[in-house]
Amino acid sequence: MSNIGLILLAAGASTRMGTPKQLLQYQQHSLLRHMVEVALASVCNPVIVVLGAYADRIRPEVELPNVRIVENDRWSEGMSTSIRSGIEALNDDVEAVVLMLCDQPFVSTQIINQLVHVFRATDGQIVASEYGGVQGVPALFKRTLFAELLTLSGAAGARQVIKQNAGEVFSLSFPEGIFDLDTRNDYERFQKLIAVSFLKRC
Repeated sequence: MSNIGLILLAAGASTRMGTPKQLLQYQQHSLLRHMVEVALASVCNPVIVVLGAYADRIRPEVELPNVRIVENDRWSEGMSTSIRSGIEALNDDVEAVVLMLCDQPFVSTQIINQLVHVFRATDGQIVASEYGGVQGVPALFKRTLFAELLTLSGAAGARQVIKQNAGEVFSLSFPEGIFDLDTRNDYERFQKLIAVSFLKRC
């Protein structure tokens, strides 16, 4: 059994989207349900999902075997509080954790497993996805950096820890990681991309 955990951050209010992005439809499920299933199919264990805004509406989407749900009552204070909630819920024997967001629809089980593979091969402190000229999530952090993740405040996310430890980062190319769903236009563009991809496979 893997002792690398995974934290899926899904506590935001989706202000720019105008509706909970976690509940957007994707492949006959909600976006969040899809992301949870991607995580569960990976080598990571435990899988922790952090909820906040709309938690009562969203919870039924993630009540699945082997999913640990954490509710962050301070979600409105920024992403740092959700990271903290997830880290604090990890078991003491977890040696590293993958942090991922619910609004990067092209994250796959393969990407998550590749992060773990690079970590195993290098024993690095951080393995980050690289896209658009930046290093970001999904990213794996060794336990030695948990304390630093816990000191994040406000809207600061994992990318701040990546920047602060630039010399300790191994990168994994993931060009599709640049695409996230923040606005209705993003979602409409995503639906078109999926439709084109489907037609190409037919």
